[in-house]
Amino acid sequence: MAFDSFSAFIAMEGHGPYVWACYAVFVVLLAGLMVWSVKRNQSVLGACQRRYETDAKTSGQTTRKAPATFTRVEISQD
Repeated sequence: MAFDSFSAFIAMEGHGPYVWACYAVFVVLLAGLMVWSVKRNQSVLGACQRRYETDAKTSGQTTRKAPATFTRVEISQD
């Protein structure tokens, strides 16, 4: 599909407004999704960091439990 001029390319034989509106909506939604993803990622990382810091503070104040011990269990086949 070849166009005679740039204005003919923009007009696209009467279909231009629909085509360019679709491209504009796509670009706006894609940009919005990218911005939303970056902000959501930052908020999740911040929440994880805050939880890590509060867990580190509270675990330092409480007594630690002894590590788990495991004993071997003999199973008889009688």
